[in-house]
Amino acid sequence: MKLRFLGHSCFYLEEGSFKALIDPFITGNPQSPASVDEIDEITHIFVTHGHGDHLGDTVPVAKATGATVITNHEIGVYLEKFGLKVHTMHIGGRVKMDFGTVKMTPALHGSGITTEDGMIYGGNPGGFIIEVNNKKIYHAGDTGLTMDMKLLEEEKIDIALLPIGGNFTMDVEDAVRAVEFIKPKVAIPMHYKTFPVINGDPYEFKESVDVCDVVILNPGDEYNY
Repeated sequence: MKLRFLGHSCFYLEEGSFKALIDPFITGNPQSPASVDEIDEITHIFVTHGHGDHLGDTVPVAKATGATVITNHEIGVYLEKFGLKVHTMHIGGRVKMDFGTVKMTPALHGSGITTEDGMIYGGNPGGFIIEVNNKKIYHAGDTGLTMDMKLLEEEKIDIALLPIGGNFTMDVEDAVRAVEFIKPKVAIPMHYKTFPVINGDPYEFKESVDVCDVVILNPGDEYNY
């Protein structure tokens, strides 16, 4: 499986014919090494919650590629108005799809969608466990530390993508505790240093984790698992 970090919380996943984006915040993302015009082969888009730095370019990318958007019900209903192909889920739901399985996990955060008419309800925020060819990736979305993460140890996660920036999400200290709960094989920090207020140090995170490997990706870097 190829994993490419596109800055903030945006990742590109590829395994065979499965080509996916998670939280496609590309336009306006000061870390992004890519542009929307470069993205032409996407089969699925995962959206953890409705905030603009996660919902991001979902609409133009899905329109251009025909990708199926996987997200919560409320965001899905909103996106259907743009003529997108949507599969909706909610917390705790697991579903088999053509590429493998997806489970939606809890996240402690908000999910309001900003529109020209103001903010609208975006349902519950969440994360995803995406399993392809017996490889499991957990994208936590935006979240604080929660005891629910202890249950993820049973999922035997291969790669955990965890926010470390603080202020809006877990900081480094809490992200380290999250790793101790989840016990993935590999942890990759995200959602830091995009903006001044989320200034978590990935090297402090790496030095503090002793239960698994930590891989630090700069925007544009790829990791193969």
